Amino acid sequence: MSAITFESVGKVYPGGFRAITDVNLEIGDGEFVVMVGPSGCGKSTLLRMLAGLEEITEGTIMIGDRVVNGIPPKDRDIAMVFQNYALYPHMSVYQNMSYSLKLRGMEKDEIRKRVEQAARTLEITDFLDRKPKALSGGQRQRVAMGRAIVREPAAFLMDEPLSNLDAKLRVQMRSELGELHKRLRTTTMYVTHDQVEAMTMGDRVAVIRKGILQQTDTPRQLYDHPVNVFIGGFIGSPSMNFIYGRIESADDHVWVVAGEMRLRIDRKLLAERPGLANYTNKELVLGIRPEYFEAAEVIPSATLDKDRLMVAEADLVEELGSETLIHFSEKVAPVITPDIQELLADQGQDAEVLGDETKFTARISPRASVEPGQRIQLAVDTSTIHFFDKETGDAIY
Repeated sequence: MSAITFESVGKVYPGGFRAITDVNLEIGDGEFVVMVGPSGCGKSTLLRMLAGLEEITEGTIMIGDRVVNGIPPKDRDIAMVFQNYALYPHMSVYQNMSYSLKLRGMEKDEIRKRVEQAARTLEITDFLDRKPKALSGGQRQRVAMGRAIVREPAAFLMDEPLSNLDAKLRVQMRSELGELHKRLRTTTMYVTHDQVEAMTMGDRVAVIRKGILQQTDTPRQLYDHPVNVFIGGFIGSPSMNFIYGRIESADDHVWVVAGEMRLRIDRKLLAERPGLANYTNKELVLGIRPEYFEAAEVIPSATLDKDRLMVAEADLVEELGSETLIHFSEKVAPVITPDIQELLADQGQDAEVLGDETKFTARISPRASVEPGQRIQLAVDTSTIHFFDKETGDAIY
């Protein structure tokens, strides 16, 4: 049994800076959990506490049934894979992979068996006699993985292991790591700042912000049911559009009104989210993902709902082959909350330059014909709109 458990874990550095606050998380035996969040949010600190490289100020960390708070890293039965590979340059691939087993005093035949088996699994058998400098970045990362695999640990801890690879190789290695985990079923905690990486690799994803665990769930649930504005904006690419709006009742229908948008929503949506009953005619934050839009011209007229249409003027058009991204603006003040400001800062943007309009991105069919400056009718899937409290940023369900 090699589950990993964080119970009320906290970390305060000398001087009083609090990096981690009351984290409670259980990673099941054989589960692959990805920890994701903006730079400096505490995700690597949490991993290093689990590894024994950082002291635990508060709470308890367990690997299996054993509390590891005071146990040295070498005795925790874990293997780490780092961002920078951390290979010994003067050793061959075989020597790098076998070194930790040699230190344990393992028999040579057993060492060779483990190294050769891991090399076959990672398809690096032909490189066993080479030095790291003769390998590509992807091959070096495979060696680093092999060094961890041969130890047959209770858990793998991975700290942004793919961030030094180019984009194409990163996609390939994500797939290979997923296949590797299916074969080994070793409990894994994986840290990354890349939310696409998190969503494509994890059995579950844990989002952390300023040292506080925000939400832990499957990628699908995290995407469809974010608990607050921060999660909604952080997960998804292009990110969720936010706009101030309100809910109105008129003509026996319920409408969402925001800027020049006036869209009918189903009463079924209100029944599913009873908390919205308290927000009628009150300003709240609407979240609309780019794929919730579609160009009206590609929708059959028989299924086109005119009460769910809006008109937008395309500021920028990005034709990506499989899809087209339309960027447009609504004449309403942009949503600026602490959550949004942090998301913008993580993207290298400044809230002060947003002006007095709300910027939108729509992901539409490539069959639609649209040029910059053109006015286009967009259909909005109102059944999938997200609603957040204006003051707290919490989702309304």
